Amino acid sequence: MDMWMMPPLLLLLFPLLMWTSSTFVFYFKNFFYVAWMMLLALLGIPICLLKSGGRDVENMRVIRAMVRHVKYLLGLRIEVSGWEHLQTEGPYVIVSNHQSSLDVLGMMEILPDRCTTIAKKELVYAGTVGLICWLSGIVFINRKKTSDAKSVMADAAKTMLDEQLILWVFPEGTRNQNGDLLPFKKGAFHLAVQAQVPIVPVVFSSYSSFYLWKEKQFKSGTIRLKILPKIETKGMTSEDVSSVSDQSHNLMRTAFLEISGSITQSNGPLKH
Repeated sequence: MDMWMMPPLLLLLFPLLMWTSSTFVFYFKNFFYVAWMMLLALLGIPICLLKSGGRDVENMRVIRAMVRHVKYLLGLRIEVSGWEHLQTEGPYVIVSNHQSSLDVLGMMEILPDRCTTIAKKELVYAGTVGLICWLSGIVFINRKKTSDAKSVMADAAKTMLDEQLILWVFPEGTRNQNGDLLPFKKGAFHLAVQAQVPIVPVVFSSYSSFYLWKEKQFKSGTIRLKILPKIETKGMTSEDVSSVSDQSHNLMRTAFLEISGSITQSNGPLKH
């Protein structure tokens, strides 16, 4: 086949594959998502440097503004309920379930001002995305070293109070697409109790109606976010950490099953 015929053939092949192969769509949309986010980060880095001169949580505003359109490019809609529960004044801790890197889209949809997140240390090495995350004040922890993680959390509690920050934490500790919530790690709750700040649970609905990693499916769909009422920690001590963790998990699991049910029926029932 002559080389000059290849580009027209590829142009014809691309829409055919997008129409007929769900596996091709899955890999293409994931590749596009990662590449587009890295490009946005490349564009955002100089803006952050000009705006704040370096590492500053205010740079999260830049990320939020640049990322909000990405959901449309992937064929996703985001519905939010409970907005009023994010109006809590002063520092607080947001806890949410974690399914995939798509969580970033929902996160940026509702991200309050002066809010940053706690993320795994490996993210800082993710090219332009890692650099813009560092510039935005994201707190990186080494999940493999418990002593390091606890030290970082203790420092984060002090920083949160000193700088009046909101910290977003994924207490499951890893991505989870098993149709339910994993048990929570206690770090976020130690953080909130130590700082005596409220906990605001945020629940993402199941992605299983449009995004299935094992089955290699990535269709259009809806992400539902439910923001739950704050849980106060004033007066609590370290002895109360397990109970407030369990309380949060129970409330979030109930909300997860509630908001996921109507949009996962086409894929069968959720696993309990």
